[in-house]
Amino acid sequence: MIKISTLSLLFLAALAFTGCKSPKNYTGLEPLSPVSQMENSDFYKADGAFDQDIAKNAYYEMMQSYHYPIPAMLKSDEFWVADFMEGDFAKLGMAGIFWKNVEGKYGDVGAKAYTGEFKDASYGYLGHEIFLLPGQMLPEHNHFGNGSKKGFGPKMETWHIRHGSVEFFGEYKGEAGETAIADMSDCDKPWGYGQKWFKSKYVKKLGAGELYSLNDPESYHFMRAGKNGAIVAEYATYHNDVKFSNPAMQFGNSEAEKITKLKK
Repeated sequence: MIKISTLSLLFLAALAFTGCKSPKNYTGLEPLSPVSQMENSDFYKADGAFDQDIAKNAYYEMMQSYHYPIPAMLKSDEFWVADFMEGDFAKLGMAGIFWKNVEGKYGDVGAKAYTGEFKDASYGYLGHEIFLLPGQMLPEHNHFGNGSKKGFGPKMETWHIRHGSVEFFGEYKGEAGETAIADMSDCDKPWGYGQKWFKSKYVKKLGAGELYSLNDPESYHFMRAGKNGAIVAEYATYHNDVKFSNPAMQFGNSEAEKITKLKK
């Protein structure tokens, strides 16, 4: 029989309550270490092209601040960043990963043993994570039905704030206590507000652990992170279409020539 000394027991107990474990009262609203505040110019190379490596590192640092696990998939090309060709990444941009974006027929998956009444019916679901640096926002957008020409309806989604805080902006007022964007102070109004293409009229502030759903199919919406950034899980139907309200917006990253034009 092996005897364990009192000193050894105290050492093991110390290990159990130290290391990378979060405090028991941790709410997820505030990071456990400061999230770096970067200038927009930090994300662009000398020629004005968007630097994806620097942008990704900024998100990794934010993840570490929240003690968010960084698996190998988040270090691969599956983890993407975008400044939407606007050259204003600190204000308008995001990172994301589609853990799953699956569509198919019930009878064609796995061992193909299913022969029930839905054998030839289509299904689709999505697991997505959105990462936003402090004060950063997505472009206003919506999701039309049948975008993939496979018969899928409009994407429906619920967002789960895992860390930090966000403001959700939308075209319609729901039942979650949304307030009018028009009532916000001018300095708090989101990028694009007042432009002819801008559609959203309402806003809802949410913190870590809270959920918010898109209740109106094909409605325009977007989110903006709070002062400590945000990590948001998205549960949704199959993602098959996206359209920006700003017709000049593109899903991509600025190149040197594009930035040069923007600065003129």
